[in-house]
Amino acid sequence: MGRQHSWAYGWVRYLVVILSISSSSSSRREKDPDYKDALSKSIIFFQGQRSGKLPSNQTIRWRSDSGLFSWLSRTLDLVGGYYDAGDNIKFGLPMAFTSTMLAWSVLEFFGRKKMMMMMLEEERLMVHEAVLWATDYLLKASAHLPQALYVQVGDPVADHKCWVRPEDMEMEAATPSTVCKVTPSDPGSDVAAETAAALAASSLLFKDPAGSDHYSNALLHATEKAFHFANSYRAKYSDSLLLHSAVCPFYCSYSGYLNELQWAAAWLYRATKNSSYLQHAISTAVEDDCDTFSWDNKLPGTRILLSQV
Repeated sequence: MGRQHSWAYGWVRYLVVILSISSSSSSRREKDPDYKDALSKSIIFFQGQRSGKLPSNQTIRWRSDSGLFSWLSRTLDLVGGYYDAGDNIKFGLPMAFTSTMLAWSVLEFFGRKKMMMMMLEEERLMVHEAVLWATDYLLKASAHLPQALYVQVGDPVADHKCWVRPEDMEMEAATPSTVCKVTPSDPGSDVAAETAAALAASSLLFKDPAGSDHYSNALLHATEKAFHFANSYRAKYSDSLLLHSAVCPFYCSYSGYLNELQWAAAWLYRATKNSSYLQHAISTAVEDDCDTFSWDNKLPGTRILLSQV
C-alpha cells in the first residue's frame, strides 16, 4: 500500500512539473522573440574570441590581453586574430571563411536602406571592428608571400588536453607556440584562396566613399598575392606531410581546393572588376551538386556571387 502511495505521489509530482513546463513554454510563445536584440548581441561574440592586445573599448571585460609574445619576433608578427571555438588555437581556414562571411553579410545588409536604418551606429562600428580584427591578422599572416602564408598558431592536440584560458597560456606553458605555414614546396591552395576571398570581400567593406582607400588597397594587394600563390602552387593543405597532423581531423580540406579557387576568383572579380578573375571563376567550373555551404565547401556561395554578375 505504501508503495502504491509512493507511486501515485511520484506521478503527481511528474504531472506538476510537466504542467509547469507547458505553462512556461506557453508564456514564452505569447511573446514575440526579439530578433533585433539577439542580432545586436551576437556580434559581441567576436570580442570574446579575440587574441592579442585588446582595445580600450572592449565590451567583454572578463577578457584581457593574450598571445602577445610567443609568436612575435623581428621578422614574424602573428599577434591578433581570433581563437577557434573554446580553444587557444588560431586556425587559418575557418578564421578566413568567418571573415569572408562577416564582410559579405555587412555588404548585403548595408545594401538595403531599410535594414541599414534599423542598425544603430554603435552596432555598425562593432561589425566593422570585428572584420578589421580579422583582416589585420590576415595581412600579417600573408606578409611573407609568395614565400609563405602562415595558416595556424597553436598545437590542437596539446591544446585540447589543456583547460587554461588564453590569458594564462603563456604563464602555464601548457600550449606549444607551434606555427604552421604553407609554402611553394608545401602548398595549400584551399587556405590561401580562402584568405584571398576574405581580404577581397573586406576590401569592399573598407572602401572609403571619400576616396581615401589606403587600407582597402592594402587588402587588395594582399588578396592578389594570396590568390596567385593559391593558383600557382596547387594542393590541399591537409595533404601536406608537415600540416596533416596539425589540421586533421579538426579542419581537413575534405572538399578539395577548386571550390576555394573559384570562390576567391569570384570575390576578386567583385572587388576589382578585372574580367580575368571572372573568366577564371567560370573556367574552373566545379561540377558538384553540393547544397551545403560551409568553411569547407564554398560552391553554393560562389554560385550566388556569380549569379549577381
